[in-house]
Amino acid sequence: MKRTTVLFLLIFPILGFAQDTETETETETVEENETIVKQFLNNLTGSLESNAQWYVNDKGLGDFDDPIPDFALKNKHLRANSYLRLDYGFLDNFTVGLQAESYEPLPLLSYFPEYRGTDITNYYINFKNKKLDITAGHFYEQFGSGLLLRAFEERQLGLNNAIRGGRIKYMPTDYLNLTALYGNNRIGFEHSEGDVFGLDVSIDLKEVFNIESLSRFNFGASYVGKNEDFLAPVDEFDPTNVFDDKDFPELVNSYAFRFDVDFGKFFINSEYSIKGEDVVFSSASLGQPKIIEGKYFDGSAILLTTGYTVKGFGLSGTFRRLENMSFFSERDLLKPGNNPFGMSSVNFIPALTKQQDYLLSNIYLYQAQSALFIQNYGGQAGEIGGQFDMYYTFKRGSALGGKYGTKLTANMSYWSLLDATFDQANSSYTSEFLKFGEKLYKDINIEIKKKWSKDWSSVFFYQNTAINKNLAIEGSYIPDDEQINSNIFVVETTRKFSKGRSIRLEAQHLSAKEGFKNWAGGTLEYVVNNHLAFYASDIYNYGNDIEEEQIHYYNFGGSYTKGATRVALNYGRQRGGLFCVGGVCRIVPENTGLSLNLSTSF
Repeated sequence: MKRTTVLFLLIFPILGFAQDTETETETETVEENETIVKQFLNNLTGSLESNAQWYVNDKGLGDFDDPIPDFALKNKHLRANSYLRLDYGFLDNFTVGLQAESYEPLPLLSYFPEYRGTDITNYYINFKNKKLDITAGHFYEQFGSGLLLRAFEERQLGLNNAIRGGRIKYMPTDYLNLTALYGNNRIGFEHSEGDVFGLDVSIDLKEVFNIESLSRFNFGASYVGKNEDFLAPVDEFDPTNVFDDKDFPELVNSYAFRFDVDFGKFFINSEYSIKGEDVVFSSASLGQPKIIEGKYFDGSAILLTTGYTVKGFGLSGTFRRLENMSFFSERDLLKPGNNPFGMSSVNFIPALTKQQDYLLSNIYLYQAQSALFIQNYGGQAGEIGGQFDMYYTFKRGSALGGKYGTKLTANMSYWSLLDATFDQANSSYTSEFLKFGEKLYKDINIEIKKKWSKDWSSVFFYQNTAINKNLAIEGSYIPDDEQINSNIFVVETTRKFSKGRSIRLEAQHLSAKEGFKNWAGGTLEYVVNNHLAFYASDIYNYGNDIEEEQIHYYNFGGSYTKGATRVALNYGRQRGGLFCVGGVCRIVPENTGLSLNLSTSF
């Protein structure tokens, strides 16, 4: 009944608009009906995406088995995640839309287990003119860099924390933007118990003070609040103690301030966030995680990015310090190990490392460590570190530039735990502001792109990494003293031919004395024309100490693209471990299967 009502509310404005175009006569001509249909279709946009996989038993990886016991009992080998989005504009300033999602008969492996069946998941109505932008229903939003608030969708991760409620954006002048919102985050097909509300102000100071010498000068301030009844959904408390605790943080108030200044060649972006006091859970290592009663902790984040660019040369550096910045609209999802899918996340804390494209560079990946654990193997309070980027283009005609030029890029990142002292007996801690603790991750990589001729180019890539063993292999929130050190070499070459044809060959090698040890890999891709392409790839863990686990993770397939429609077919093995998109990760199990991917927009 609820879904039917939503559909009616969305379709009603469309029907009303269509009726306004009718003539007063009861009998319409065929031409008039065709005009209405054409006008309707001209105002309708949408997209369809479906990702299906048929999982098969594999002698090398073993029989197919879903890690979720309930799903494993159903033994469904064929599964699909599908998404249909429709948006319709009418009366110049109005738009209505919905998104339907289908996970039939079950979601793909390692997706949020509550994704079951088919339902309308997002719906909205929006009014927009030059000064106002008003949305009721589901919406996505981000304040600043997202340290306090970001509602977004990432289908590859199965993450959608859209807010259902209301949002008003007001732009009274060219230099002032105001945003106010209220609602509840999506959690699968449901929504969070906690309410989220916020206010953001953005001011273009360059415009206000008419500063011609600056390319950009902006100031922003944000407020984000989360309110959740102290009994929901946590039930580990003694109710008597809860009612006696007048300081229990039902309302968590958080604030952020940011400056962006661009001098032309030099820029600096900064943001400082304060998260209000909230509960902290004991570690899962002590049994079932429970709220540490009577102890509440605030959090903070500092993000600073600066850079210098001129023609052919650029430098940029990013520093970030996080302390107790896990922020969810349901406190139950703060439990250690209770929320591997990132559901009900209010803010956005990605790993600030270079996102690599090569298969072997995506074996040992870093996850941001923003949570506070006091009763946890000595404790941890957050992370501190940064990354540095440099690019340089050797001029054409120079010794290193050659006839077509050479491009060099380098990246370095380093992350560690905050240096902190923990008093587990009293459930308290103190942290150092700018002192680095135990090393979590180090990455140094260099890439050279060389064009030999009009149709022939190559890429040479080297990466050296050191990562905490538990973070790399288990995706754990509990770091380990042991490090995995690896060196990765990649050589890639591409040859273009006439009529859009090209061939690309890639060879990779990873050497390590710890972890999974040595790997070799390669990719061959052939583009037939602007529409059709084929590929084959393989990575082989030949250095594994366990001979039975020296496995080839092969994949081959192809894709066809026509306009806004793309169809891809693939068969192969998925390596188990961390899978990351944009610095956000989830654990995926090993599997083998045939996958079909379809996407189109209109």
